[in-house]
Amino acid sequence: MFFVLRDRTYRHLFAAQVIALTGTGLATVALGLLAYDIAGADAGSVLGTALAIKMVAYVVIAPAVSAVAGRLPRRVLMAGSDLVRAAVAVALPFVDQVWQVYVLVFLLQAASAAFTPTFQAVVPDVLPAERDYTQALSLSRLAYDLESLFSPALAAALLSVVTYNWLFLGTVAGFLGSAALVVSAVLPKPRAADGPGAGSGRPKATAGARLFLATPRLRALLALDLAVAAASATVTVDSVVYVRHVLGRGPADVSLALGAYGGGSMAVALMLPRVLEKLSDRTVMLRGALVLTLAFAGLGAVTAGGGAWRWPALLAVWAVFGGACSMVLTPTGRLIRRSAPPEGLAAALAAQFSLSHSCWLLTYPLAGWLGAAAGLEPAVAALGAIALAAALTAARLWPAREPAATEHEHTGLHPGHPHLAGAVRVGDTWRHSHSHSRVGDVLHAGR
Repeated sequence: MFFVLRDRTYRHLFAAQVIALTGTGLATVALGLLAYDIAGADAGSVLGTALAIKMVAYVVIAPAVSAVAGRLPRRVLMAGSDLVRAAVAVALPFVDQVWQVYVLVFLLQAASAAFTPTFQAVVPDVLPAERDYTQALSLSRLAYDLESLFSPALAAALLSVVTYNWLFLGTVAGFLGSAALVVSAVLPKPRAADGPGAGSGRPKATAGARLFLATPRLRALLALDLAVAAASATVTVDSVVYVRHVLGRGPADVSLALGAYGGGSMAVALMLPRVLEKLSDRTVMLRGALVLTLAFAGLGAVTAGGGAWRWPALLAVWAVFGGACSMVLTPTGRLIRRSAPPEGLAAALAAQFSLSHSCWLLTYPLAGWLGAAAGLEPAVAALGAIALAAALTAARLWPAREPAATEHEHTGLHPGHPHLAGAVRVGDTWRHSHSHSRVGDVLHAGR
C-alpha cells in the first residue's frame, strides 16, 4: 500500500492531507472548549448548530466551487483554501459571541468544501494506474481514521501544559504546512480530452448531480452514503451517551469507544486493496452496507440488554460499524472515476462530497434529537431502518450485470470535439454512451 508514496507529487499531497487533518482535529477539540466558555451548559446546542452549519457549507459550497474550479489552477485553489482556513483559525481564539463562532465555522468549512473535492480530483491524475489509485484511497481512509485517534490524544497532551486557545495555533500551523506542501507539488494537468474548444466551456454547478441521477450505480452510491451516514451519526452523536449514561463508565472510555470505531475502519482499509483485486466494487460495497444493518441489530441488543457484557459488546459493535463504513467509503473514488468522463470528474467528486454530507445533515440531528426526546431504542430502530432501506435500495439500483455502455452527458465541449462523436445534443449538453472495458469499468475514465 505504501509503495505509492514513492511518487513525489502524491507524497507531498498525502502529507498535506495528514497535516491538515491533524490541524482540523485540534480545532475540533478547541472549538468544543471555546463553546463551553461562551455558552456554558448550552455548549452542546452551540456545537450542534455549528455541526449543522458545517454540513450546510459542504452541501452548498462544493458544487458551486466545481462550477469555477476548471478556470483556476488547482494548486492555487487548494493552497488558497488552506490559507483561508488558517486565517479563520487565527481569528477563533478572539471571539466572544456565539454568532461569531457560527460565521467563522461557516467560512472554515466553506474553504474545506473547496479544498477536499479538488484534492480528490487531483489524485487520480497523479496516480492514473487503478491499482495505485486504489492504494491511495486506502491511505486516505487511514489518514482520516488516524486523525480521529491521534488528534484527541495530541490535544490532551497539549492541554496538560497550555490553554486550549493555543490549540488553534496548531491548527494554523497545520493549514500553513498543508499549503506549503501543495505549492511544492508539481501537479499534472487535468485529464480532459484534447481538441478544439476542449475545456473552454463553463461547467455547471449541477453537472455532477445530474451525472449521479443519470447513472444507476451512482444513484446506488447515494443510497450507500445514507447507510453510512446513519451508522457514523450513531457513533459520533451517541457514543458519549452510551458510555457515560447507559453503561456508567468514565470519560476516558468515550475515547476508547471512538478508538474502536477508528480501529475497525483502519483494519478493513488495510485489507481492501488486495480484496478489490479479487472482488468487484459492487460486491464489497453492498456487503459493507449489509454488515451495517447487522451491526444495528447488535446495537439494539446492547441498548435493550443489561449486564457487564454490554461494554465489550459495544466496542465490538463500534468496530464493526467502522469496518463496514470503510468497505463502503474506500472504493467510492474508484467508482466515481469509472463513471465520469475525464472533464467531469471534478464535478462528480464535488457532487459526491455535497450529496453525501446532505445525508449526514439528516442523520446527525435525527440521532441527537430522537435519542434525547424518545430514548436510544427508538433512535437505534429508526437509524437501523434507514440503513436497511438504503442498503436494499442500493442493491436494487445497482445492476449485477451492468450494460456494455453507460449513457452520460458532457458540457463545455466544442461541437466539433472528437469526444462527442455519436453524441446527441440536448439543449446545451451532449448526451451519448461509452462502452466498458469490463463490467463496471468505463473506457473513458482514464483506463
